[in-house]
Amino acid sequence: MDPRIFLLALATFATGTAENIVIGILPDVALGLGVSLGLAGQLTAVFSLTFALAAPAALVLTRCMERRTILVFALAAFVLSNLAAALSPGIAVLFATRIAMAAASATACLVATMLATELAGPDRRGRAIGLIFMGISGSMVLGVPAGMLISSLFGWRIVFLALALLALSILALCQLLLPVSSRGPRDMAGYRRHVGSLRLLSGQLVSILMIGGHFVLFAYLVPYAVDAVGFDDDTLVPIFVAFGVAGVSGGYLGGWLTDVVTPRAAILVVPLAYMAVLLAIPAVSSMPMAFLGLMMVWACISWMISPVVQSFLISAGPETAEAGVSLNLSAMHVGVALGTAIGGLALDRGSTAALPWTGAILAAIAVAASLLASWRAGSKQGRPAIGV
Repeated sequence: MDPRIFLLALATFATGTAENIVIGILPDVALGLGVSLGLAGQLTAVFSLTFALAAPAALVLTRCMERRTILVFALAAFVLSNLAAALSPGIAVLFATRIAMAAASATACLVATMLATELAGPDRRGRAIGLIFMGISGSMVLGVPAGMLISSLFGWRIVFLALALLALSILALCQLLLPVSSRGPRDMAGYRRHVGSLRLLSGQLVSILMIGGHFVLFAYLVPYAVDAVGFDDDTLVPIFVAFGVAGVSGGYLGGWLTDVVTPRAAILVVPLAYMAVLLAIPAVSSMPMAFLGLMMVWACISWMISPVVQSFLISAGPETAEAGVSLNLSAMHVGVALGTAIGGLALDRGSTAALPWTGAILAAIAVAASLLASWRAGSKQGRPAIGV
Protein backbone atom coordinates (compact mmCIF):
# COMPACT_ATOMS: atom_id res chain seq x y z
CA MET A 1 0.00 0.00 0.00
CA ASP A 2 1.37 3.42 -0.97
CA PRO A 3 2.38 5.15 2.32
CA ARG A 4 0.96 8.46 1.05
CA ILE A 5 -2.50 6.97 1.52
CA PHE A 6 -1.88 7.10 5.27
CA LEU A 7 -1.28 10.85 4.94
CA LEU A 8 -4.64 11.17 3.19
CA ALA A 9 -6.19 9.16 6.02
CA LEU A 10 -4.67 11.63 8.48
CA ALA A 11 -6.41 14.45 6.59
CA THR A 12 -9.76 12.71 7.02
CA PHE A 13 -8.91 12.10 10.67
CA ALA A 14 -8.67 15.87 11.24
CA THR A 15 -11.88 16.65 9.36
CA GLY A 16 -13.71 13.75 11.02
CA THR A 17 -12.70 15.06 14.43
CA ALA A 18 -14.12 18.47 13.54
CA GLU A 19 -17.52 16.98 12.77
CA ASN A 20 -17.86 14.83 15.87
CA ILE A 21 -15.99 16.89 18.44
CA VAL A 22 -19.02 18.90 19.52
CA ILE A 23 -20.69 15.67 20.69
CA GLY A 24 -17.94 15.27 23.30
CA ILE A 25 -17.65 18.91 24.41
CA LEU A 26 -21.33 19.86 24.11
CA PRO A 27 -21.87 20.89 27.78
CA ASP A 28 -18.72 23.06 27.74
CA VAL A 29 -19.72 24.85 24.54
CA ALA A 30 -23.27 25.45 25.78
CA LEU A 31 -22.07 26.79 29.13
CA GLY A 32 -19.33 28.89 27.59
CA LEU A 33 -21.68 30.64 25.14
CA GLY A 34 -24.65 30.76 27.50
CA VAL A 35 -27.01 28.72 25.30
CA SER A 36 -29.07 25.57 25.80
CA LEU A 37 -27.76 22.08 25.15
CA GLY A 38 -30.36 21.68 22.43
CA LEU A 39 -29.17 24.76 20.54
CA ALA A 40 -25.50 23.85 20.94
CA GLY A 41 -26.29 20.36 19.69
CA GLN A 42 -27.40 21.86 16.37
CA LEU A 43 -23.75 22.69 15.68
CA THR A 44 -23.36 19.03 14.68
CA ALA A 45 -26.54 19.03 12.60
CA VAL A 46 -25.56 22.16 10.65
CA PHE A 47 -22.13 20.65 9.97
CA SER A 48 -23.69 17.46 8.60
CA LEU A 49 -26.23 19.24 6.42
CA THR A 50 -23.61 21.60 5.00
CA PHE A 51 -21.31 18.66 4.31
CA ALA A 52 -24.13 16.89 2.47
CA LEU A 53 -24.69 19.90 0.20
CA ALA A 54 -21.02 20.75 -0.27
CA ALA A 55 -19.64 17.38 -1.37
CA PRO A 56 -21.31 17.20 -4.82
CA ALA A 57 -20.92 20.95 -5.34
CA ALA A 58 -17.18 20.70 -4.65
CA LEU A 59 -16.69 18.28 -7.54
CA VAL A 60 -18.23 20.72 -10.02
CA LEU A 61 -16.83 23.97 -8.62
CA THR A 62 -13.27 22.60 -8.63
CA ARG A 63 -13.51 21.04 -12.09
CA CYS A 64 -10.60 23.04 -13.52
CA MET A 65 -8.12 22.24 -10.73
CA GLU A 66 -5.99 19.18 -10.14
CA ARG A 67 -6.65 17.17 -6.99
CA ARG A 68 -3.59 17.96 -4.87
CA THR A 69 -4.25 21.69 -5.31
CA ILE A 70 -7.89 21.22 -4.33
CA LEU A 71 -6.89 19.30 -1.20
CA VAL A 72 -4.38 21.96 -0.14
CA PHE A 73 -6.91 24.77 -0.60
CA ALA A 74 -9.56 22.79 1.32
CA LEU A 75 -7.18 22.19 4.22
CA ALA A 76 -6.25 25.89 4.27
CA ALA A 77 -9.94 26.82 4.51
CA PHE A 78 -10.33 24.23 7.27
CA VAL A 79 -7.46 25.82 9.24
CA LEU A 80 -8.96 29.31 8.96
CA SER A 81 -12.47 28.20 9.94
CA ASN A 82 -11.17 26.43 13.05
CA LEU A 83 -9.19 29.51 14.05
CA ALA A 84 -12.38 31.55 13.65
CA ALA A 85 -14.29 29.02 15.75
CA ALA A 86 -11.73 29.33 18.54
CA LEU A 87 -12.24 33.10 18.54
CA SER A 88 -16.02 33.16 18.04
CA PRO A 89 -17.74 35.64 20.41
CA GLY A 90 -21.16 34.00 20.25
CA ILE A 91 -23.23 31.10 18.96
CA ALA A 92 -24.12 32.82 15.66
CA VAL A 93 -20.47 33.22 14.67
CA LEU A 94 -19.74 29.66 15.75
CA PHE A 95 -22.56 28.41 13.51
CA ALA A 96 -21.03 30.34 10.60
CA THR A 97 -17.61 28.83 11.23
CA ARG A 98 -19.13 25.34 11.37
CA ILE A 99 -20.66 25.89 7.93
CA ALA A 100 -17.29 26.94 6.48
CA MET A 101 -15.56 24.08 8.31
CA ALA A 102 -18.01 21.53 6.88
CA ALA A 103 -17.63 22.79 3.30
CA ALA A 104 -13.85 22.51 3.60
CA SER A 105 -14.15 19.07 5.19
CA ALA A 106 -16.44 17.79 2.43
CA THR A 107 -14.00 18.87 -0.25
CA ALA A 108 -11.03 17.38 1.60
CA CYS A 109 -12.76 14.02 2.17
CA LEU A 110 -13.90 13.73 -1.44
CA VAL A 111 -10.48 14.52 -2.89
CA ALA A 112 -8.64 12.35 -0.34
CA THR A 113 -10.83 9.36 -1.26
CA MET A 114 -10.28 9.78 -5.00
CA LEU A 115 -6.54 10.33 -4.56
CA ALA A 116 -6.30 7.21 -2.41
CA THR A 117 -7.98 5.02 -5.05
CA GLU A 118 -5.70 6.55 -7.67
CA LEU A 119 -2.57 5.78 -5.65
CA ALA A 120 -3.69 2.25 -4.72
CA GLY A 121 -4.83 0.94 -8.10
CA PRO A 122 -7.88 -1.26 -8.81
CA ASP A 123 -6.67 -4.39 -6.96
CA ARG A 124 -6.35 -2.57 -3.62
CA ARG A 125 -9.05 0.03 -4.13
CA GLY A 126 -11.31 -1.32 -1.37
CA ARG A 127 -8.50 -1.35 1.18
CA ALA A 128 -7.48 2.19 0.17
CA ILE A 129 -11.01 3.44 0.80
CA GLY A 130 -10.99 1.48 4.06
CA LEU A 131 -7.83 3.29 5.18
CA ILE A 132 -9.45 6.65 4.40
CA PHE A 133 -12.39 5.72 6.59
CA MET A 134 -10.01 4.48 9.27
CA GLY A 135 -8.97 8.12 9.46
CA ILE A 136 -12.57 9.21 9.98
CA SER A 137 -13.32 6.49 12.50
CA GLY A 138 -9.96 7.14 14.16
CA SER A 139 -11.30 10.54 15.11
CA MET A 140 -13.48 8.63 17.59
CA VAL A 141 -10.46 6.89 19.11
CA LEU A 142 -8.25 9.90 19.61
CA GLY A 143 -10.04 12.99 18.33
CA VAL A 144 -13.22 13.05 20.41
CA PRO A 145 -11.69 11.79 23.70
CA ALA A 146 -8.66 14.09 23.23
CA GLY A 147 -11.02 16.98 22.59
CA MET A 148 -12.94 16.16 25.76
CA LEU A 149 -9.69 16.10 27.73
CA ILE A 150 -8.38 19.34 26.21
CA SER A 151 -11.70 21.05 26.87
CA SER A 152 -11.70 19.96 30.50
CA LEU A 153 -8.14 21.25 31.01
CA PHE A 154 -7.94 24.36 28.85
CA GLY A 155 -11.45 25.17 27.62
CA TRP A 156 -13.39 24.29 24.49
CA ARG A 157 -11.84 27.05 22.36
CA ILE A 158 -8.42 25.42 22.54
CA VAL A 159 -9.93 22.29 20.95
CA PHE A 160 -10.54 24.21 17.71
CA LEU A 161 -7.09 25.81 17.92
CA ALA A 162 -5.52 22.34 18.21
CA LEU A 163 -7.48 21.18 15.14
CA ALA A 164 -6.21 24.16 13.18
CA LEU A 165 -2.60 23.38 14.06
CA LEU A 166 -3.04 19.70 13.16
CA ALA A 167 -4.58 20.54 9.79
CA LEU A 168 -1.82 23.06 9.06
CA SER A 169 0.86 20.39 9.53
CA ILE A 170 -1.08 17.96 7.29
CA LEU A 171 -1.41 20.66 4.63
CA ALA A 172 2.37 21.15 4.56
CA LEU A 173 2.99 17.40 4.21
CA CYS A 174 0.42 17.08 1.42
CA GLN A 175 2.04 19.91 -0.53
CA LEU A 176 5.44 18.26 -0.08
CA LEU A 177 4.64 14.57 -0.64
CA LEU A 178 1.58 14.17 -2.86
CA PRO A 179 2.03 13.96 -6.64
CA VAL A 180 0.31 16.22 -9.12
CA SER A 181 -2.86 14.32 -9.98
CA SER A 182 -5.30 14.16 -12.87
CA ARG A 183 -6.68 17.38 -14.24
CA GLY A 184 -9.70 17.65 -16.44
CA PRO A 185 -13.17 19.12 -16.75
CA ARG A 186 -15.80 17.75 -14.42
CA ASP A 187 -19.46 18.52 -15.05
CA MET A 188 -22.95 17.36 -14.19
CA ALA A 189 -23.05 14.49 -16.71
CA GLY A 190 -21.68 11.99 -14.21
CA TYR A 191 -24.32 13.01 -11.68
CA ARG A 192 -27.10 12.61 -14.23
CA ARG A 193 -25.96 9.12 -15.15
CA HIS A 194 -25.51 8.16 -11.51
CA VAL A 195 -28.96 9.27 -10.34
CA GLY A 196 -30.50 7.56 -13.38
CA SER A 197 -29.39 4.15 -12.09
CA LEU A 198 -31.72 2.35 -9.68
CA ARG A 199 -28.99 0.06 -8.37
CA LEU A 200 -26.63 2.97 -7.66
CA LEU A 201 -29.37 4.97 -5.95
CA SER A 202 -30.21 1.88 -3.90
CA GLY A 203 -26.57 1.72 -2.82
CA GLN A 204 -26.72 5.37 -1.75
CA LEU A 205 -29.89 4.62 0.21
CA VAL A 206 -28.02 1.88 2.10
CA SER A 207 -25.60 4.55 3.37
CA ILE A 208 -28.35 6.95 4.39
CA LEU A 209 -30.32 4.33 6.31
CA MET A 210 -27.38 2.52 7.89
CA ILE A 211 -25.76 5.72 9.11
CA GLY A 212 -29.16 7.05 10.12
CA GLY A 213 -29.75 3.92 12.19
CA HIS A 214 -26.31 4.36 13.72
CA PHE A 215 -26.83 7.99 14.77
CA VAL A 216 -30.26 7.30 16.25
CA LEU A 217 -28.30 5.71 19.10
CA PHE A 218 -24.81 7.19 18.75
CA ALA A 219 -25.91 10.85 18.91
CA TYR A 220 -27.51 10.04 22.28
CA LEU A 221 -25.00 7.45 23.45
CA VAL A 222 -24.11 9.44 26.57
CA PRO A 223 -27.66 9.48 28.02
CA TYR A 224 -28.23 5.87 26.88
CA ALA A 225 -25.02 4.66 28.56
CA VAL A 226 -25.94 6.49 31.78
CA ASP A 227 -29.71 5.93 31.96
CA ALA A 228 -30.25 2.56 30.28
CA VAL A 229 -26.96 0.79 31.05
CA GLY A 230 -25.89 2.39 34.31
CA PHE A 231 -22.44 3.77 33.52
CA ASP A 232 -21.37 6.85 35.45
CA ASP A 233 -19.87 10.04 34.02
CA ASP A 234 -16.29 9.02 34.89
CA THR A 235 -16.43 6.05 32.51
CA LEU A 236 -17.70 7.92 29.46
CA VAL A 237 -14.31 8.85 27.99
CA PRO A 238 -13.05 5.21 28.09
CA ILE A 239 -16.34 4.13 26.47
CA PHE A 240 -15.78 6.51 23.56
CA VAL A 241 -12.19 5.29 23.25
CA ALA A 242 -13.39 1.67 23.08
CA PHE A 243 -16.00 2.68 20.53
CA GLY A 244 -13.39 4.41 18.41
CA VAL A 245 -10.91 1.53 18.53
CA ALA A 246 -13.58 -0.78 17.19
CA GLY A 247 -14.58 1.77 14.57
CA VAL A 248 -11.03 2.04 13.23
CA SER A 249 -10.88 -1.71 12.70
CA GLY A 250 -14.27 -1.56 10.97
CA GLY A 251 -13.08 1.02 8.46
CA TYR A 252 -10.29 -1.27 7.30
CA LEU A 253 -12.31 -4.48 7.53
CA GLY A 254 -15.01 -3.02 5.30
CA GLY A 255 -12.47 -2.30 2.57
CA TRP A 256 -10.81 -5.69 3.04
CA LEU A 257 -14.17 -7.46 2.81
CA THR A 258 -15.01 -5.88 -0.54
CA ASP A 259 -11.64 -6.92 -1.97
CA VAL A 260 -12.10 -10.51 -0.74
CA VAL A 261 -15.78 -11.32 -1.36
CA THR A 262 -16.67 -8.63 -3.97
CA PRO A 263 -18.53 -5.37 -3.26
CA ARG A 264 -21.84 -6.92 -4.34
CA ALA A 265 -21.64 -9.60 -1.64
CA ALA A 266 -20.33 -7.20 1.01
CA ILE A 267 -23.21 -4.75 0.57
CA LEU A 268 -25.58 -7.61 1.46
CA VAL A 269 -23.69 -8.99 4.46
CA VAL A 270 -22.89 -5.80 6.36
CA PRO A 271 -26.43 -4.35 6.73
CA LEU A 272 -27.74 -7.76 7.85
CA ALA A 273 -25.04 -8.06 10.51
CA TYR A 274 -25.62 -4.49 11.65
CA MET A 275 -29.36 -4.97 12.06
CA ALA A 276 -28.75 -8.13 14.11
CA VAL A 277 -26.41 -6.30 16.49
CA LEU A 278 -28.81 -3.39 17.02
CA LEU A 279 -31.60 -5.83 17.86
CA ALA A 280 -29.31 -7.52 20.41
CA ILE A 281 -28.31 -4.32 22.26
CA PRO A 282 -31.46 -4.08 24.46
CA ALA A 283 -30.92 -7.65 25.66
CA VAL A 284 -27.50 -6.81 27.15
CA SER A 285 -28.19 -3.26 28.36
CA SER A 286 -28.64 -4.50 31.92
CA MET A 287 -25.11 -6.02 31.82
CA PRO A 288 -22.58 -3.19 31.44
CA MET A 289 -19.58 -5.30 30.40
CA ALA A 290 -21.61 -7.32 27.90
CA PHE A 291 -23.02 -4.06 26.55
CA LEU A 292 -19.52 -2.65 26.15
CA GLY A 293 -18.41 -5.72 24.19
CA LEU A 294 -21.47 -5.65 21.93
CA MET A 295 -21.10 -1.90 21.50
CA MET A 296 -17.62 -2.46 20.08
CA VAL A 297 -19.04 -4.96 17.57
CA TRP A 298 -21.72 -2.39 16.73
CA ALA A 299 -19.06 0.28 16.17
CA CYS A 300 -16.94 -2.02 14.01
CA ILE A 301 -19.80 -2.96 11.69
CA SER A 302 -21.14 0.60 11.49
CA TRP A 303 -17.80 1.84 10.14
CA MET A 304 -17.61 -0.99 7.60
CA ILE A 305 -20.54 0.34 5.61
CA SER A 306 -18.94 3.41 3.99
CA PRO A 307 -15.99 1.63 2.32
CA VAL A 308 -18.36 -1.20 1.35
CA VAL A 309 -20.88 1.14 -0.30
CA GLN A 310 -18.24 3.28 -2.00
CA SER A 311 -16.48 0.21 -3.38
CA PHE A 312 -19.86 -1.03 -4.65
CA LEU A 313 -20.60 2.32 -6.33
CA ILE A 314 -17.19 2.38 -8.03
CA SER A 315 -17.44 -1.23 -9.24
CA ALA A 316 -21.09 -1.04 -10.31
CA GLY A 317 -20.74 2.35 -12.00
CA PRO A 318 -17.07 2.93 -12.86
CA GLU A 319 -17.76 5.75 -15.33
CA THR A 320 -19.66 7.69 -12.64
CA ALA A 321 -17.29 6.79 -9.80
CA GLU A 322 -16.23 10.32 -8.87
CA ALA A 323 -19.81 11.59 -8.89
CA GLY A 324 -20.89 8.50 -6.93
CA VAL A 325 -18.29 9.03 -4.21
CA SER A 326 -19.18 12.73 -3.84
CA LEU A 327 -22.88 11.91 -3.62
CA ASN A 328 -22.13 9.17 -1.11
CA LEU A 329 -20.34 11.62 1.14
CA SER A 330 -23.54 13.66 0.98
CA ALA A 331 -25.64 10.57 1.64
CA MET A 332 -23.60 9.77 4.73
CA HIS A 333 -24.28 13.17 6.21
CA VAL A 334 -27.93 13.11 5.29
CA GLY A 335 -27.94 9.90 7.33
CA VAL A 336 -26.29 11.69 10.27
CA ALA A 337 -28.92 14.43 10.23
CA LEU A 338 -31.77 11.94 9.72
CA GLY A 339 -30.65 9.64 12.53
CA THR A 340 -30.01 12.51 14.95
CA ALA A 341 -33.47 13.97 14.27
CA ILE A 342 -35.30 10.63 14.54
CA GLY A 343 -33.36 9.70 17.65
CA GLY A 344 -34.31 13.01 19.25
CA LEU A 345 -37.98 12.39 18.51
CA ALA A 346 -37.77 8.86 19.90
CA LEU A 347 -36.11 10.22 23.03
CA ASP A 348 -38.65 13.01 23.52
CA ARG A 349 -41.69 10.79 22.96
CA GLY A 350 -40.40 7.66 24.63
CA SER A 351 -37.18 6.96 26.53
CA THR A 352 -33.57 6.03 25.94
CA ALA A 353 -34.68 2.38 25.76
CA ALA A 354 -36.43 3.12 22.44
CA LEU A 355 -33.25 4.21 20.67
CA PRO A 356 -31.76 0.85 19.55
CA TRP A 357 -35.18 -0.41 18.41
CA THR A 358 -35.68 2.74 16.35
CA GLY A 359 -32.23 2.38 14.81
CA ALA A 360 -32.98 -1.25 13.96
CA ILE A 361 -36.04 -0.19 11.95
CA LEU A 362 -33.85 2.00 9.75
CA ALA A 363 -31.32 -0.82 9.45
CA ALA A 364 -34.07 -3.19 8.30
CA ILE A 365 -34.99 -0.79 5.49
CA ALA A 366 -31.28 -0.61 4.63
CA VAL A 367 -31.26 -4.41 4.24
CA ALA A 368 -34.10 -4.11 1.72
CA ALA A 369 -32.18 -1.42 -0.18
CA SER A 370 -29.05 -3.60 -0.25
CA LEU A 371 -31.05 -6.48 -1.71
CA LEU A 372 -32.33 -4.20 -4.47
CA ALA A 373 -28.86 -2.80 -5.18
CA SER A 374 -27.29 -6.25 -5.35
CA TRP A 375 -30.10 -7.70 -7.49
CA ARG A 376 -29.93 -4.84 -9.98
CA ALA A 377 -26.14 -5.12 -10.11
CA GLY A 378 -26.44 -8.82 -10.92
CA SER A 379 -29.14 -8.27 -13.53
CA LYS A 380 -26.96 -5.68 -15.30
CA GLN A 381 -23.77 -7.72 -15.28
CA GLY A 382 -21.73 -6.92 -18.31
CA ARG A 383 -23.79 -3.86 -19.36
CA PRO A 384 -22.86 -0.20 -19.05
CA ALA A 385 -23.60 1.20 -15.61
CA ILE A 386 -26.12 3.81 -16.69
CA GLY A 387 -29.86 3.79 -16.46
CA VAL A 388 -31.89 1.04 -14.93
